[in-house]
Amino acid sequence: MTSLRFVERLRDLVGGVDVVLSDIWGVVHNGLEAFPEACEALHSFRGQGGTVILITNAPRPADSVQRQLRKLGIADDTYDAIVTSGDLTRHFVAGHPGRKMYWVGSERHNSIFRGLDAVFAPLPEADCIVFTGLFDEETESAEDYRAMLLQARERKLPLVCANPDIVVERGDRLIYCAGAVAELYRELGGEVVFYGKPHRPIYERAMELAAERQSHAITLDRVLAIGDSVRTDLAGAHGFGIDCLFVTRGIHAEEFEGIDQLDPASVKELFGHPPRALMRELRW
Repeated sequence: MTSLRFVERLRDLVGGVDVVLSDIWGVVHNGLEAFPEACEALHSFRGQGGTVILITNAPRPADSVQRQLRKLGIADDTYDAIVTSGDLTRHFVAGHPGRKMYWVGSERHNSIFRGLDAVFAPLPEADCIVFTGLFDEETESAEDYRAMLLQARERKLPLVCANPDIVVERGDRLIYCAGAVAELYRELGGEVVFYGKPHRPIYERAMELAAERQSHAITLDRVLAIGDSVRTDLAGAHGFGIDCLFVTRGIHAEEFEGIDQLDPASVKELFGHPPRALMRELRW
């Protein structure tokens, strides 16, 4: 294993790349404001004939995420398509008509059920739990759900997690996501079905969309993932067999503060399977 250095420009890494699968939150925005240089980098890659698919653990449909990006000033021509964990969760709900679901999440996630014949029920009557996020993301943590999870485990209810992220940036703070509660349920012995990174289905769907936009077959050695999470972005890319550019400005920012180069031991400790390169923030 070799040392890892920070690179300054995306253009130095994409000479043999046809497709970029880029994370959104932490790479192109922080929930409150867009990162203009990151958006320019993706747009410039597209200008050279590359395809950009945004892949995100947002528990909402792609069109809902697109509306959020527009509100932040991120132009549609920054990317070719969006794949969300919310889309995959919608597919699960649509494929299980009549199943009674106990839904846990914020009202701003309700678009995940738009147009579906979803059947909701209180926990004692439910057949499964669909977890899109915490009821109150600003104040709650996974421990606030322990009693509910113990009840669900006693009834052997599967939990469908629409966002495997543990935490995400919101401005300069980290807030808990559905993945934190799902992991606690798994620790308690409950059954969890995860949709989104690092699991394969979201990458498979992204590659289907990329193939529709490229005029030739795409090999995995010509695909680059970009993300800021070791647990989801880096692990997901490695599991799918593609390289990853790791952006350190996101949820791991404190761990990389003041570091210019990682020795082999540090690489192994921080990443396990190392990324192709490190970049503090995405730029062309």
